[in-house]
Amino acid sequence: MIGRVEKYLLNKIKKDGAIHLTLIDPEKVSLKSASRIAHEAESSKTAAIMIGGSTFVSTSHLDNTIKAIKKTVGIPVILFPNNVTAISKHADAIWFMSLLNSLDPYFIVGAQVLGAPLVKKFGLEAIPLGYIVVGQGATVGIIGRASPIPYDKPELAAAHALAAQYLGMRFVYLEAGSGAKQPVPNETIRIVKDLVSVPLIVGGGIRSGEQVKEKVNAGADIIVTGNVVEEFEAKDKVEELVKQVKWYRRAMKRPKRR
Repeated sequence: MIGRVEKYLLNKIKKDGAIHLTLIDPEKVSLKSASRIAHEAESSKTAAIMIGGSTFVSTSHLDNTIKAIKKTVGIPVILFPNNVTAISKHADAIWFMSLLNSLDPYFIVGAQVLGAPLVKKFGLEAIPLGYIVVGQGATVGIIGRASPIPYDKPELAAAHALAAQYLGMRFVYLEAGSGAKQPVPNETIRIVKDLVSVPLIVGGGIRSGEQVKEKVNAGADIIVTGNVVEEFEAKDKVEELVKQVKWYRRAMKRPKRR
């Protein structure tokens, strides 16, 4: 069953062509800075706030970060968990994700089995997501024991994405890793998007409006940025990225993918 937050995202994609989400790592921010970044991102028309990181953060700090953010924004706050400890009852929804190219069954289904009862108990909206690490994978690749898809093997990424769709996952996320030197290649995005019909999320290593243009033109439906927002003034940077997401997709008037 599709919930309120998922409907909101799908409607935004349908209306705008592509959307931007701001990722905040609770381990890297204070409550005050998290609240400021979220507020500035919302004012710059980011569609939602994602909360998560690759390494451990205390559950109390996670809870407090989300509560601080929700006091200042009206857009959805979506958990982007790295483990069962990253589940908070204060969020609006959770990417219920499986790291499909992990070598450890725990990150494919084990953590999900442990986390599912908590998600239900907290009344969180679960959004099924196939998560695929590409390139070097950065910290998430190490923590999740991933076997990253090589940059020059786009057909392998596409096969993982199609498997995710056939397993019933309603979004696919191609992840280069937080702070990656090189984002997901445009050719990989094109091939994946030509093969699947679910919304395609792309994140990791995207730092400029020009890169956003390329990823959206290649087929990304959602662009996620995190580190670059933390490093610069959030309002100016998010405005630049959101502008390129919306303008470029509309200007190109790309035909609807099957």
